[in-house]
Amino acid sequence: MAGSMPKRVKWRKAQKGTLKGNATRGNKVSYGEFGLQALQPGRVNARHIEAGRVAASHFLQREGRVYIRVFPHRPITAKPLEVRMGTGKGEVSYWTSLVKPGTVLFEVGGVSEDLAKACLARIAMKMPVRCRFLRRTHEL
Repeated sequence: MAGSMPKRVKWRKAQKGTLKGNATRGNKVSYGEFGLQALQPGRVNARHIEAGRVAASHFLQREGRVYIRVFPHRPITAKPLEVRMGTGKGEVSYWTSLVKPGTVLFEVGGVSEDLAKACLARIAMKMPVRCRFLRRTHEL
């Protein structure tokens, strides 16, 4: 299993579940100045997150800071190819993060808006959900 995953989990396998509604938490830019917000529900797995991180760090060249706001907590199981039905649930294949519309996936700080836009556009290309650029709103 490649990418990040939890150190330990209470339950080894999880059910699929459904993604209803919009994100009520993690839907504002908190750490950086600019963010990448998901517009669709979906599953962003560890490989997508790592691909986004690599693209951002390569583009910014140690300038500014990239914040990753999602973590793959949810295990996804799969059965091997050409295995008959039955005989239980498959083994954990990869880890994923359940993303609702409005969730901020990545943030960038310490760079100009043009550079942040270009950086987040590169990350958005790696994501399996549609995303948009988000500016921080300063609340008192």
